[in-house]
Amino acid sequence: MNDDVEIKKELKYLALGDSYTIGESVGKNEKYPVQLADSILSSGTDIKLRIIARTGWTTDELSDAIKESKIEEKFDIVSLLIGVNNQYRGRDADEYRIQFMELLQTAIDFADGNTGRVLVLSIPDWGVTPFAEGRDKVKISSEIDLFNKINKEVSEESGVKYFYITDISRIPDPELIAVDGLHPSGKMYAEWVNRIMPYVLKIISEN
Repeated sequence: MNDDVEIKKELKYLALGDSYTIGESVGKNEKYPVQLADSILSSGTDIKLRIIARTGWTTDELSDAIKESKIEEKFDIVSLLIGVNNQYRGRDADEYRIQFMELLQTAIDFADGNTGRVLVLSIPDWGVTPFAEGRDKVKISSEIDLFNKINKEVSEESGVKYFYITDISRIPDPELIAVDGLHPSGKMYAEWVNRIMPYVLKIISEN
């Protein structure tokens, strides 16, 4: 064996969520987990991405899907973004707290107990999108704020890294909204990745 040959380690990244993670209404290379994986690859580190997400999922539906997947492997990076459909369906905030806590513990387990490798993203505010026209936008935004208050508190108590990206979703720029008038565009997802990537580079440096 040639000792001069460098063997690059491949990191494994698991993204958990709903439409914001699966990238509803954007190209497959525009969804934020793929953009994040591409940025990791561009930094010189190989990355393998797995996504468990579907448009419309609530916390309990994501939890059920994870159980059905029967994943036993561990991951170097795990991201979690969930809760907008709980809010949209009028589900109880206390129920969200309990189910989010369970999901976050699952994410930590996937990271082999390393809380520093778990990334939680706040819920974007769909109340500012064209889709919300004719609805009570103030009520939507205040409920999103409540759910984000919960997921931030739970994240900080668990010691994972929390990324507040809701402010980006509230920027009044039509180019940040996908063609469906509701979901983020690839441009907005790129802004999320710009915020997340410096922390991910620290994770990479630890390998």
